[in-house]
Amino acid sequence: MPEKVAFTPALLDSHCIIDVRTPLEFAEDHLPGACNVPILSNEERVEVGTIHKQQGPQQARMRGMELTCARFAAMSREAIAHAAGRPILVYCWRGGLRSLSMAILIESCGHPVVQLSGGYKAFRNKVTSYFEDFTPPAPLIVIHGMTGNGKTTFINGLESSIWTTIDLEGLARHRGSAFGSLGLGDQPTQKRFDTMLWDNLRQAPSDKPIVLEGESQRIGRITLPGNFYNVMAASCKVWCNVSADTRVARLTEEYAHQEYREPMAEALERIRKKLGGTHYAELKGMLEQWDIAGVARGLIEQYYDKLYYKHRPWTPDLEIDLEDFQSGERALRFYWESHSST
Repeated sequence: MPEKVAFTPALLDSHCIIDVRTPLEFAEDHLPGACNVPILSNEERVEVGTIHKQQGPQQARMRGMELTCARFAAMSREAIAHAAGRPILVYCWRGGLRSLSMAILIESCGHPVVQLSGGYKAFRNKVTSYFEDFTPPAPLIVIHGMTGNGKTTFINGLESSIWTTIDLEGLARHRGSAFGSLGLGDQPTQKRFDTMLWDNLRQAPSDKPIVLEGESQRIGRITLPGNFYNVMAASCKVWCNVSADTRVARLTEEYAHQEYREPMAEALERIRKKLGGTHYAELKGMLEQWDIAGVARGLIEQYYDKLYYKHRPWTPDLEIDLEDFQSGERALRFYWESHSST
């Protein structure tokens, strides 16, 4: 029988991870780097589950065998091909029959394989507990500033040999504002976001500070897990200053895409009450004329600056100018080197 092993992060680097759950389960979340080789399709799992509930486990297993036995060779071949010579770690929802069946098949082909004890559920519990009492693997530097100042671009452009960067908005596929989802596709599930954030932190070296953007507790419909937000709030805070004209230019460059025209109109409608009738009508007219710079300036003056950081109940540890990203990074590096050595 294949060996069962408890989850450790080292397995992600030493093994090929094979997820045998359905495509829907896999899409909701999966172990980092996992390949999906489903034993049952989405529809088949519903059918087998219904039989299990109505007729019992024996009939459900018999039906499962009928559905899958003809695919055993193909599934084994696919899993071993993904492995490319590495040992395989196979898992399902709770480390039960699906992953055991696949592990037996792979083992019978002579390929090294282990089964994840507790399955995905055990991994999920590890991620959840990690954030419940979150301690960062390296010091956090949290970048704050008004909407449109280029924080995300600045963070993603930092020198990787000096800093570890985590793009929270990129992971959440949302910029955290009324127009935050434009061009970023659907947001991941909460579980998927948690896993991706956990994996970024897992890989962060202890000798480089982690730079990320200051966010509220929620990014779109994603919530920062556990006490992650509180740890950010207690970490080094950097405030970025940028002129209004530069913010308008950066927002214009980001949003002036014709494919955004309709979703921008929908986003504007959602904040209509907060804008008030007069300002809403002005911005709607600018959008219809495709005056994106005008829309950007109007949103800065009538919405963003009134809503975000209106009251800042903290004093930044450092203020930098982000008119030029390279100068901003030099100022950040000088501050960090002078303070981290004391």
